[in-house]
Amino acid sequence: VQLQASGGGLVQPGGSLRLSCSASRSVFSSINGMGWFRQAPGKEREFVSAIRWSSPSIVYADSVRGRFTISRDNAKNTVYLQMNSLKPEDTAVYYCAGGRPITSSIRSERGYTTWGQGTLVTVSS
Repeated sequence: VQLQASGGGLVQPGGSLRLSCSASRSVFSSINGMGWFRQAPGKEREFVSAIRWSSPSIVYADSVRGRFTISRDNAKNTVYLQMNSLKPEDTAVYYCAGGRPITSSIRSERGYTTWGQGTLVTVSS
């Protein structure tokens, strides 16, 4: 597994979770961006957030902007997704992806070549 996603779980509405996506050093050095996507039951996978090593560096879906924060730790070859003020509609399997997305593809699955296995986030009372 080239990308390992973790951190999912059950949280109440309004709560927080931090997802992590770890990559091997070889994978981390071969890519220039990582993204998070999610797929809710019965729905298509959708873009959540991405971070690219070059400018523009960070983008968010409108549905999560202001609540989610993406960041990276180069020393740990890891990208994080801090999720605050979670809502029931955030319930989904969250996937991390790595690749070399350009500006036009950073929000698209086609911008990424390597995918993690997914981690389930459930927001429910």
